[in-house]
Amino acid sequence: MTVSRGARPSPNIWTHPDVYELENRAVDPDGAIEAAMQSVRDWAGACVLDVGCGTGFHLPRFAATAASVVGVEPHGGLAALARRRVAGLEHVQVRQGVAAALPLADASVEVAHARWAYFFGPGCEPGLAELDRVMRRGGAAFVIDNDATVSTFGRWFRTAYPGHDARAIERFFSGRGWTRQPVSMRWRFERRADFEAVVGIEFAPEVAARIVAEHSGLEVDYAVNLWWKRF
Repeated sequence: MTVSRGARPSPNIWTHPDVYELENRAVDPDGAIEAAMQSVRDWAGACVLDVGCGTGFHLPRFAATAASVVGVEPHGGLAALARRRVAGLEHVQVRQGVAAALPLADASVEVAHARWAYFFGPGCEPGLAELDRVMRRGGAAFVIDNDATVSTFGRWFRTAYPGHDARAIERFFSGRGWTRQPVSMRWRFERRADFEAVVGIEFAPEVAARIVAEHSGLEVDYAVNLWWKRF
């Protein structure tokens, strides 16, 4: 397994890709995030970049209507899984690399997507500069991250990460020309065991144990920030 130099280690998918797959399947079954993105800029017929694509979960969805899709992933093992997922899709590529040094040409992307990957506020300036470089005029970039201020998941997140400063992150992005669009969605699991496994990779053991004990059922209300910028 190789990891690109300068990569920021992921606390979940790098070590538990099988469980993260369960999480991906449970996230946003109603398509609220995609609908919000498409209200800003559709990717039909566009050249799409997925930054931090992991195992490539979102690549086939983009590929259904996009002209071309490139997934960039710093973890060699995950990149290999992503290539396997999109095998046979001739207009989809997976390249190993990092957000701070994207392996793409200048002005080659019309829609960029990063979901829970790298762009977490202060410190991601090199990646934002790379987006400025690779985006074409008329394109749009999207960053999806947790909204810790509301929802059941947000309460869990605040408990687990008390140092998280939502206001500082909002100042950071808005000061660089990004727009925040709140999106309400949900987790929906097929099995209780899947829910418990996912909670176990997202939170420290003591927090995960409290969540599992207090929350019954297979659904969780969850809020995210869709940050977007036109170029």
